[in-house]
Amino acid sequence: MDFMTRNANRREFLKGKAAMETLSDAIPPDAAAENSGYRASESPTVHVTRRAMATEFELRFPDDPQKNLTELALESFAELEKVEELLSFFRPTSEVGRINLLADKQPVEVEPELFELLELAVRLCQETGGAWDMTAAPLWQIWGFAKRKGRIPTAAEIEEAMRLVGSQMVELDAARNTIFFARPGMKLNFGSLGKGYAIDRCAARLLEGGMTNFLLHGGKSSILARGGEEKSCVPFYVGLPHPLCSNRRLGEIRLCNKALGTSNSRFQSFRHEGKLYGHILDPRTGKPAEGVLSATALAPTATLADALSTAFYVLGPEKSREHCDKHPEISALLIIPAAGKSNCEIERIGLGSEVFLASE
Repeated sequence: MDFMTRNANRREFLKGKAAMETLSDAIPPDAAAENSGYRASESPTVHVTRRAMATEFELRFPDDPQKNLTELALESFAELEKVEELLSFFRPTSEVGRINLLADKQPVEVEPELFELLELAVRLCQETGGAWDMTAAPLWQIWGFAKRKGRIPTAAEIEEAMRLVGSQMVELDAARNTIFFARPGMKLNFGSLGKGYAIDRCAARLLEGGMTNFLLHGGKSSILARGGEEKSCVPFYVGLPHPLCSNRRLGEIRLCNKALGTSNSRFQSFRHEGKLYGHILDPRTGKPAEGVLSATALAPTATLADALSTAFYVLGPEKSREHCDKHPEISALLIIPAAGKSNCEIERIGLGSEVFLASE
């Protein structure tokens, strides 16, 4: 996603004109379509970026000459490297790398903050009926997405990988802060919430340092907006891209003291015999999820928004609505296929006036 830092009128926004004015330093999109934008107040805005976790993170905040907020912003980005050392699937020296190497042989002790994340991950798996599962790494590997070289696995490969998937086989000992895999060969992968978790860590540092109004994103698909006190919150407006037509927007979402995550298989997929296979896998079936073009979740934290956008992509509208009904702090917007090559339908779940659609 991209940003707009000035007020744009309704017609300009939907045509994309306002966003195009600020795209000279646009970041290549990963999980979200490129034709979207953000806008905030007209006050001068400072932009700070950092490359980490195979994507670009960006922080935007109002300029305040009386405060040295830029130094604080740079300090907050130190959290990105810490999170990568904690969660990276590809670094054998990371904490997750150490867990994947040892936890099927013996209980592995981890630091308290990581243990809390593991507990959250188990709970998310339970609450989503297995639609989101941190142990789905073996599936991700056999489908070739770990190396960005998609392939069709055999039925035997899927069956074997499925034996290793299931958070119910992860044993957590809260008294000792340890994790143990009940079945040899299991692996964790936090790729679907890692950016959100990193954003939450950076945001905590910013809030501790006194920055209360900012927008922080990772890869343009994981976003956190803070706008001061709730009653006088300064909102940001997030563009909602059309998942099938890159030159169109469906509308915008008003984001105020909330996080947003978007999952979309468009940029990580491959075709085989004319069929498109996306990288978002259903841990319950071992195959790519189908039936949803894009799923956006709004939640109190970026960690939750990231994970739940993936879960909602897998679950589809009906089950996603059931989840949001049980968790009123969560809302969602799903885009599903409709009749016609470039048509789609929008399922709005728990969202009200904070969403403006072009058709309204």
